[in-house]
Amino acid sequence: MRLLVVENEIKTGNYLEKGLTEAGFVVVLARTGLDGHHLAMTETFDLLVLDVMLPDVDGWRIVHSIRDAGLQTPVLFLTARDSVDDRVKGLELGADDYLVKPFVFAELLARVRTLLRRGTLPVVTDQLRAADLVLNLPRRRVTRGGRKINLSHKEFCLLELLLRRQGEVLPRSLIASQVWDMNFESDTNVIDVAIRRLRAKIDDGFESKLIHTVRGLGYRLDVDDQCDAELSH
Repeated sequence: MRLLVVENEIKTGNYLEKGLTEAGFVVVLARTGLDGHHLAMTETFDLLVLDVMLPDVDGWRIVHSIRDAGLQTPVLFLTARDSVDDRVKGLELGADDYLVKPFVFAELLARVRTLLRRGTLPVVTDQLRAADLVLNLPRRRVTRGGRKINLSHKEFCLLELLLRRQGEVLPRSLIASQVWDMNFESDTNVIDVAIRRLRAKIDDGFESKLIHTVRGLGYRLDVDDQCDAELSH
């Protein structure tokens, strides 16, 4: 998922960029309000992490502007302004959450993940597809080539995530947070085992393989596997 961080304090900005990137997010860092506003208006992000006290255009004006433009991207204010009036003002302008500096990164990360889950777009179709693989959401049923495939609850959730983000490389940390709603230690193989079991059910016995490992990065579900060799090197 893509996050836009607007933070003019160099040390804080670098800290946020490093921590959120290591947590599995794609982070775009803007150092000024003008740059942040431009990026928010012209590019697609899943969440904005926004300082209030910026030297050119403050965070209040940025949120007011993007909400006036009809953008509903979740916004987390991260600021040293800690009065109740400031918090109320931020939320009334259209922010979704408000975290005061100094902050603990674990709490920031938890709030980011909560907002991302809350901001997930509603289902607009009953089915998700990739080639001859069909996932029926209301019936919780999966078929490939017309053949029913029995999945556990977690396997179904994992496949749903891969299908919704079809074509994207998903880091293990993101899969853990979205499917298991928790952080796994970097040396655990829970994700790898789950992928291996899902792949055995989804791909074994079929000529076209859908679930791909991208070495050092994560996993991707894609009909076209031609770029795997390039990504894996």
